[in-house]
Amino acid sequence: MLNTLEVVQAAINANRNGTKTLEQAISEAIAQARTTCHQSGNASSECAVAWDIVEELQAEKSHQQQAKIRKTDLELYCEEHPEAVECRLYDV
Repeated sequence: MLNTLEVVQAAINANRNGTKTLEQAISEAIAQARTTCHQSGNASSECAVAWDIVEELQAEKSHQQQAKIRKTDLELYCEEHPEAVECRLYDV
């Protein structure tokens, strides 16, 4: 079984290049975790790693959603009115 970082990074890369969404990766990871825990036992290290992967994928999805909605009202205004005085940027 691949380690947690490799699985999460592969899912993020698949999401970025459009081959698989994070929701799909999370669903697959949950199914894999259930199978792993059923085969290895709920107290096994393999089961813990499988659920760690699910948790990391869910955290990544949450981080990406937060990054999308971090725009302020001024940023939204400036997107609509880039010529406005309030939106001008000056190099110092």
